[in-house]
Amino acid sequence: MRVKRGDVVLVDYPYSDRTGSKVRPCVVVQNDPNNQRLDDTILVTISRRTQIAEPTQVLVLAASAEGKQAGLLADSSIRCENIQSVDLSFVRRKIGTLTGELMARVEVCLKASLGLS
Repeated sequence: MRVKRGDVVLVDYPYSDRTGSKVRPCVVVQNDPNNQRLDDTILVTISRRTQIAEPTQVLVLAASAEGKQAGLLADSSIRCENIQSVDLSFVRRKIGTLTGELMARVEVCLKASLGLS
């Protein structure tokens, strides 16, 4: 399955200690030229934990237009401090897409997470 930057996808996401995995929503943050030529992509996770205390997280309300377009069922936070590259075979399906404004907020959080100016 091919993905695009800003897609919200369900992924069989591995635990960091590699003891298992969990299907969870994620945002594709890798650039589209690489998404077209590579068999993996770079993702950030989406969590139902909405206590935003970090500049590396973006709140998305499920009932908002942005939340509906993203395909989210519950208020969530996009967690740009949790970045991982995964093989496209782990991507189950696309559930939505981030708006341009929301993707711009994710980009600010990615810069904060990676210490970029």
